[in-house]
Amino acid sequence: MVDAITKAASDMAGASLLMIPNEPATALAESLLAATPGTGERRVWFGHSGSDANDAAMRVASAATGRGRFISFIGSYHGCLAGSMSISGHTAMTHSLPRPGLVLLPYPDAYRAKFSADDVLALLDYQFETTCPPEQVAAIFIEPILSDGGLIVPPDGFLKALQERCRKHGILVVLDEVKVGLGRSGKLHAYQHDGLEPDMIVFGKGLGGGLPISAIIGPAAILDHAPAFAMQTTAGNPVCTAAGQAVLDTIIGENLAAHAAAMGAKLSAGFAELAERHEIIGDVRGRGLALGVDLVTSRETRAPVAAVTTAKVIYRAYELGANFLYVGLAANVLEITPPLNVSAAEIEEGLDIIDRALADVARGIVSDASVQAFMNW
Repeated sequence: MVDAITKAASDMAGASLLMIPNEPATALAESLLAATPGTGERRVWFGHSGSDANDAAMRVASAATGRGRFISFIGSYHGCLAGSMSISGHTAMTHSLPRPGLVLLPYPDAYRAKFSADDVLALLDYQFETTCPPEQVAAIFIEPILSDGGLIVPPDGFLKALQERCRKHGILVVLDEVKVGLGRSGKLHAYQHDGLEPDMIVFGKGLGGGLPISAIIGPAAILDHAPAFAMQTTAGNPVCTAAGQAVLDTIIGENLAAHAAAMGAKLSAGFAELAERHEIIGDVRGRGLALGVDLVTSRETRAPVAAVTTAKVIYRAYELGANFLYVGLAANVLEITPPLNVSAAEIEEGLDIIDRALADVARGIVSDASVQAFMNW
């Protein structure tokens, strides 16, 4: 990355795609198209974050289809711009009203089965029959693993059945791969676990390896609908796109998706062992190196712990040398997403730290007051 960034910064044709293309942006667009299955003529748009990419995808989907409504999921998080926030369904986003006409579906959760996959599909069918005529819907936004909603893996066949319904009604399928794409799930694209064929794919976060970049891949007929939908001065600049190329080359060249699958299996097995010693661990789920550890007050009731308890675990682990966050609608799920090149030794060290943190919190070593300034959502 250092070499790629240095070379790009030393020979910048310009910082903007608004006037002229640059070689790093063109090369990265070609590489993304080559690495992402799809048919027909496609385009790539660049941005700075998943927030602006999802926002642009939403706006162009509506304009190109002439439809104004969208479908997403309770617990979803698609960004913090006005548009991408308006199609999100996380409890942390209730300070901002959803987009008018948005249909929010439950994301089926095998651990807390309030709604089965069949229940959700039946609910969507009923919406189509009653308050949401499908010809009004431009697109559905799907996270192939519901990340901020609690690292929930969809039941087998659910997303495929959802895609079939959307195809029947001409509804675009948009896959938000911002958090779990590009190798993290154990496949290059997380939607490949479910055999999906999306119309648009949104990338962010990991593509830049720490630099701000996002990308949308979609049909030319949609992305070329009209100019200025993703017009941002420094989007696709040579420095960030050169970094993205180095990241993508490394993920593919070193087969980090397979490494994530192997290390994820080791990590999951390690948490299963911790669950034998810590009753607070109710469920361990995920794919590859995207794991959620669901903390509960009781394994019988599966009631989530209070957010302050989750925060104590994270704070104590941080003191001991491991850094991670929490997610979930009740803020009770440890989000374990180590680097794709994490080693087996580092996983063992991390598990040891979390083992100790759980024990220390159970013994009352961490006070409520000590974590108040460090609460997440």
